[in-house]
Amino acid sequence: MKIALVSPYDCAIPGGVMEHIMHLAHEFQQHGHEVRIMSPCSQLDYQPPIDVQIYKVGRPVSVPVSGSVARVSLSLRLSRQVREILRRERFDIVHVHEPLMPALCPTVLWHSHAVNVGTFHAYREKFRGYQYSKPLLRRFFNRIDGLIAVSPAARDYVNMYFPARYTVIPNGIDVARFADPDIEPLPAYNDEAHRNILFVGRMEKRKGLKYLLRAFPIVKQACPEARLIVVGEGRLRAGFQQAIADSGLPNVDFCGYVSAEDLPRYHRSAHVFCAPATGFESFGIVLLEAMAAGLPVVASDIVGFRAVVSHGGEGLLVTPRDPEELARALILLLRNRELGASMGERGREKSANYDWSAVADRVLDFYETTTTRVLPKRRWAVAQRGRLRRMYRQMRVIWLRRGR
Repeated sequence: MKIALVSPYDCAIPGGVMEHIMHLAHEFQQHGHEVRIMSPCSQLDYQPPIDVQIYKVGRPVSVPVSGSVARVSLSLRLSRQVREILRRERFDIVHVHEPLMPALCPTVLWHSHAVNVGTFHAYREKFRGYQYSKPLLRRFFNRIDGLIAVSPAARDYVNMYFPARYTVIPNGIDVARFADPDIEPLPAYNDEAHRNILFVGRMEKRKGLKYLLRAFPIVKQACPEARLIVVGEGRLRAGFQQAIADSGLPNVDFCGYVSAEDLPRYHRSAHVFCAPATGFESFGIVLLEAMAAGLPVVASDIVGFRAVVSHGGEGLLVTPRDPEELARALILLLRNRELGASMGERGREKSANYDWSAVADRVLDFYETTTTRVLPKRRWAVAQRGRLRRMYRQMRVIWLRRGR
């Protein structure tokens, strides 16, 4: 098969959707399929982390969305380039991620004559964009032949505005990258004097880091050996660091951006993983990575995280925005090493079901099922149009003869 994977987001900026697409592309190529990626791009010389051809369509701009910032193209002049790519490549499958996000994805759907598949990634508690633009977006939505959601939360969210039959196929992770027993911990954090709590994520409001920072003094009182390791970048980092410096709270390390190669070493150096997000999470990729590394998880009890972690199973779920409850859960796992180890082992076993190889197989099966369902209907529709055209030509000949 020749497959197009389409993203509305800037391919040069790391993000969950682009990572999802890159992993699918790699797995599809391993299966012998031809893959192309279409995406806006802010860097003309950008090279993807895998050997795959990228069509850079549109210049992205920053748009605030649900407490985060999305870099998408808003250009209405993409049609010519999109039509040329589709005409040249003649894809069998056009797989559009976040298909209703402007402006590349709707443009591709409008001009595509392939079997169109759409994956919905997002979950939002409140979002009026779909509600107000539904009449316009319905025209593009109707051109999607097969519908995927990455979680029950994402499915239920989009189903409120566009009721249809969605298949849940989750995000994946590279299990081996985090579960490899030969991963070396970082020397700076590999000591018996500390118990390490790891946070990984962008420093923006919805990730909830401020509640973890408020909980940490309580944790330190009960567990003086506790240390907090913060991995990630974002516009709030400077403010967080200044607040910690002003408070004089020790053992809080801001590590900034960490490469994909080094990230598993941070997990191997940690004892508990914490994800205090406040909402808008459709799926817990960071939770799965921590589980693959064998870490017990303390996470907010929100819809997207409940799909990954069961309370008392692979970790503990706590009320969002509650630093005291968050602190109690962290203290319990830092003190009770046997409980943490048993939760970590259950998490390791569960994470194996989310390896990218298994996820890609499910997506390919979905392509086959959708193609089998759609193509006969299209052939029938084409045949019907052909018969109608022939009838029209015959009737026209008759009318012209009668006119003489």
